[in-house]
Amino acid sequence: MKPSTILAILLILPIFSSAPVYFFGRIGMLRSKGKPGEIAFFLALASVLITFIFFALAVNEFFKTGPIDIYYGSIKLSFDAISLVMSGTLLLLTFVVILFSPVYLSEELNQEKYYAQVLVLMTSILGLTCATDLFNLYAWYELMAISSYSLVSFYCKTLEPLEAGIKYLVQSAAGSSFIILAIAILFGGTGEVAIPDLQNAVSGNSTAIIASVALFVIGYGIKAALVPMHFWLPDAHCQAPASISALLSGIVIETGLIALLRSLSVFKNTSLPIGTLFLIFGALNMLVGNLSALRQKEIKRMLAFSSITHMGYIVLGVGFALTSATSAQMSDGIFIHIFNHAMMKGLAFLCIGALFYYLKIAHGSREPISVEDLNGISQHYPLFAFCLSVAVLALGGLPLFSGFISKWKIMASGAVASGAWNAILIIFLGLNSVLSLGYYAPLVNRMYRIKGAGADVIAEKQTVSKMIIFPLVILTVGIIFFGLFPMVLDRFSEAAKNAFYTMFY
Repeated sequence: MKPSTILAILLILPIFSSAPVYFFGRIGMLRSKGKPGEIAFFLALASVLITFIFFALAVNEFFKTGPIDIYYGSIKLSFDAISLVMSGTLLLLTFVVILFSPVYLSEELNQEKYYAQVLVLMTSILGLTCATDLFNLYAWYELMAISSYSLVSFYCKTLEPLEAGIKYLVQSAAGSSFIILAIAILFGGTGEVAIPDLQNAVSGNSTAIIASVALFVIGYGIKAALVPMHFWLPDAHCQAPASISALLSGIVIETGLIALLRSLSVFKNTSLPIGTLFLIFGALNMLVGNLSALRQKEIKRMLAFSSITHMGYIVLGVGFALTSATSAQMSDGIFIHIFNHAMMKGLAFLCIGALFYYLKIAHGSREPISVEDLNGISQHYPLFAFCLSVAVLALGGLPLFSGFISKWKIMASGAVASGAWNAILIIFLGLNSVLSLGYYAPLVNRMYRIKGAGADVIAEKQTVSKMIIFPLVILTVGIIFFGLFPMVLDRFSEAAKNAFYTMFY
């Protein structure tokens, strides 16, 4: 099979699968007796597994021949090393989310819509990471946003999810307006939208160029939750199903950052201080995310602010790379942390979702999980307590877990470039990593050492479904394995680092 054919199938398979998932899932729901989402689940899972096969074929072709390109008229899509890392992260996270969903959503109607929208979301991210022109980059992102809005508002019978979805929609639509205006300015000045052509055409520091940079940063900054453009994120992540929160935190906001970087690579031949801008955003995200998380009593909201912090770590790594070519040559930590954060935050949200199901939904309650609900939970659900402990300690950057090595690599990339500000920001990153343990460690303490509300709400121990356990175990093993053997990722992160270096140098 030709490499271009493999890539084409990889890109279109999930979205073409979404229609039969919805159609047959709808029929199955109308005819089902107690399992309304069973058909949609199996079809969605099959679609993801087949997509995995074509992804593996694309990876094999990439390492044999380099980036894979396909053309549709004047439109070019290219599967490069950054596409590889983002696609692999997406597929892993989508797989465990779909495995987790049938039990977690067993009390919900309209599950066929949920699975179909997840597949649309998956296709949009696959396409976005392969886009090579600004307009198609924008179009893929809008497809992703449309599916994200509906998934955030999945619990549409209550007011809060609808409010969160509308807030997400309004702020994201505002960001989209800025992006399309930036594209229009560049197209009007150069007649080009293809990124390689724009890189050759754009130079200098004219007012139009400065305006375009500002519009891209604001537009995609909203979508990537860069402070102070992050206000939609806590509500969206809190009100969405926990499985969707895992996708939003684990891959969607990182995709916004990739779209921003692709767009800003157009300005590689200008002298604008784009790298300094990323250093500022990285510091702000770390500080605001951590200070906000420390104040939270609702765990999903705490984890949402934690995502802002981890975006800060990644953005700081980007800032180091864009201000120093030497740092850019050691920027693999950016892509390792994107992958690790997806596993860590995905596991954390899925653990909270499992606890929400057994502590709340099973007892007729829809109240969100609070920190007090974790008191003594290890006595009744030791696996959930262990997996959540691994997730939050890894997020805190403790050694032997995967989060430690990627943070270390980001700090090392900043350390190779001389400058007092780099040293200050490295120390600032380290302090923020320690500060995050101020809200992660008490969660572990509550689960194992404090007895109280969490244990009291359970009249008797319930049998935990294997469909809930399996995705948690996959992510837990992954966090520990890649913490002990980080070199396994070197081949992929090195390739992504080289692609990133080529984008800006």
